[in-house]
Amino acid sequence: MLKIKKILFLFYLLCGASAGAQDFSAIQKIADRRFPWLKNKIIIKKIPLENHKDVFILQTENNRLKISASSVSAASRGLDWYVKYYAHQSISHLGNNVKNLDQLPVINTPVKKKSFITYRYALNYCTINYSYSFYTWEDWEKELDWMALNGVNIMLAPVGTELIWYNTLIHIGYTDAEARAFIAGPAYTAWWLMGNLDGWGGPVSIKLVQQQADLQRKILKRMSELGIEPILQGFYGMVPQSLKEKIPTAKLIDQGKWVAFRRPIILDPTTDTFARIADIYYNEIKKLYGDRVHYFGGEPFHEGGSTGGINIKKAAEDIQSAMLKNYPNSTWVLQGWQNNPSNELLSGLNKENTLIIELFGENTNNWEKRKTYNGTDFIWSNVSNFGDKSGLYGKLQRFIDEPFRIKDSEFSKNLKGVGIIPEGIYNNPVAYDLMLDLAWYETKPDLNIWLKHYTEYRYGKYNQFIFEAWKEFAQTIYSSPNVNQEGPSESIYCARPSLEIESVSSWGTRTRNYDQQRFKKAVQLFLRADREFMNSETYFTDKVDFLRQVLANKGQETYDDLLKSINEKNPQKIKQAGNKFLQMIIMQDQLTGNSRYFTLNRWLKQACDFGKSLADDTENILYNAKSQITFWGPENSPETPLRDYAHKEWNGLLGSLYFQRWKLFIDDAIKGQITAPETFYQMEVKWAKKKEMYPAVNSKSSELSELQNKIMK
Repeated sequence: MLKIKKILFLFYLLCGASAGAQDFSAIQKIADRRFPWLKNKIIIKKIPLENHKDVFILQTENNRLKISASSVSAASRGLDWYVKYYAHQSISHLGNNVKNLDQLPVINTPVKKKSFITYRYALNYCTINYSYSFYTWEDWEKELDWMALNGVNIMLAPVGTELIWYNTLIHIGYTDAEARAFIAGPAYTAWWLMGNLDGWGGPVSIKLVQQQADLQRKILKRMSELGIEPILQGFYGMVPQSLKEKIPTAKLIDQGKWVAFRRPIILDPTTDTFARIADIYYNEIKKLYGDRVHYFGGEPFHEGGSTGGINIKKAAEDIQSAMLKNYPNSTWVLQGWQNNPSNELLSGLNKENTLIIELFGENTNNWEKRKTYNGTDFIWSNVSNFGDKSGLYGKLQRFIDEPFRIKDSEFSKNLKGVGIIPEGIYNNPVAYDLMLDLAWYETKPDLNIWLKHYTEYRYGKYNQFIFEAWKEFAQTIYSSPNVNQEGPSESIYCARPSLEIESVSSWGTRTRNYDQQRFKKAVQLFLRADREFMNSETYFTDKVDFLRQVLANKGQETYDDLLKSINEKNPQKIKQAGNKFLQMIIMQDQLTGNSRYFTLNRWLKQACDFGKSLADDTENILYNAKSQITFWGPENSPETPLRDYAHKEWNGLLGSLYFQRWKLFIDDAIKGQITAPETFYQMEVKWAKKKEMYPAVNSKSSELSELQNKIMK
């Protein structure tokens, strides 16, 4: 049973007790920015919650859209629902389908939707870097609009933690240079915050640190206006290794290594030193971002580490107590990932102030095995994408089945939300739309019916070929086999060459758990709508993505032919098979260059825009952008399993580094040699340090048509 204060806060969250939440003008502004045809045509009215849950009602009258909603979040979701399901328009991370309308689509009989859960959650720590590393305010404004329109009302928001830490360390005696040395570079902050590494990708300037804090203030202000609760980074004991010199009496627990990196050290949470630094840390949050924060993330011993024999139950209690002391009635948000959080840690927590994000829902059912984490409230989410790697993937039917299985189970009382937690979000828009839609269905929807609506709003209208293709996609590349898989099946073109490639990244897979020929036929069906949708950005973006996937699949077979010729030690056959394989990489490079969403240049330009006023960081920012998607880190570590973790099947990357790696491998194989992995590592580091921007070149219509025919042969 929740305490009275907790109930009041829940009422605040959903009813919008703050001045910002009471003001529906933010929804009008979203419409003005994203759907200009709705300008001055929306009327929003406040209505009560229903059984403590959000609700919205839609109706049109005299060419006006009337939205009755229980909160700002419900109102923005209502706006999006109308735009998608009645105007057949949408925005996404991979293209927009928006056009002006003079007459609003009519809803004569009011349409009512109620969220069956409290929270609609978004984001993984890794998303902050694999997708948002170099976001400016213009990018964040679009992102927050998308989140609000999709009904998100609680979101991870750790941008600007750099200055919190900087100020905290200065306060306890660190110099400017020492404090900045602890902070990771702009492409690696997620793993710093999770206690996996520190300093890598840096050092950063104080100007960059302050720029991120300024950006966070804008983000938090807009989130407040849109009714989205932020999850800021709490203090859980992570400190620099050098704290032992600054405070010799501090009780510190060495955390060993995370993959190839030495971890930050953990300050024993049961000590007075922890309590003192925690107070400093939270006080810095109050100074920078205010005292109206209700959720904090961060946890010790994430993905390993050492507990050092401390009392975990007491440590958990003290971490949460420090949080509650500084932010009364706040909630500690923990990641349900691998064995985290441990039963020992959970036993020390006040569950009324604890929330678990079940991460890997597309593959696991920890909520069931662990009895909702020993009776703790949780949000069911799925990762779907790791490293923002290119590839079509998403277990759509499981997304639908699992939340409703929980809803109908004995554990339903602890299911407080559903959400998306991708490591990268610039992929598979269908997966994120479906997952966030589910919150607004009281009974389990039919996937094919949902896909019909999706194709209408994604492309602007119903088309039989497209709809039939998507039904086939749901049975092939977006099917739900009972196989544990971390994200999409990977493309061989992106792999570091060798004679034995099971996966491109250390934890990925090349295995295709679907009928590839059936998928290819579905793509052929999709392409039959070419002429009708020739001016549609979303259709063209998906067309490039589907063709990319077909060509990536074909590369598997060509690689096998190359291996066979190498094992036969036949130079002529090696050359023939190798030339064919290299030509396929060039074809993929040409194809992906026709959509900005699949270009290296987009990522690098974003990095340059992010650093345009940061003269001292410019070169390092570009290096961050390139190193993250190649060898990852650290330097002087050829054996790092992190290399190619965030590989991308992108124009520019395919045509440079990936092509060069494979050409060297093939040339050496013709000579009877096998290229050493260390050679490729040196190539990757050297490539990351170059300043080239790799601008994309669009193919002529005839060239693209010829390329399409070659791929689909």
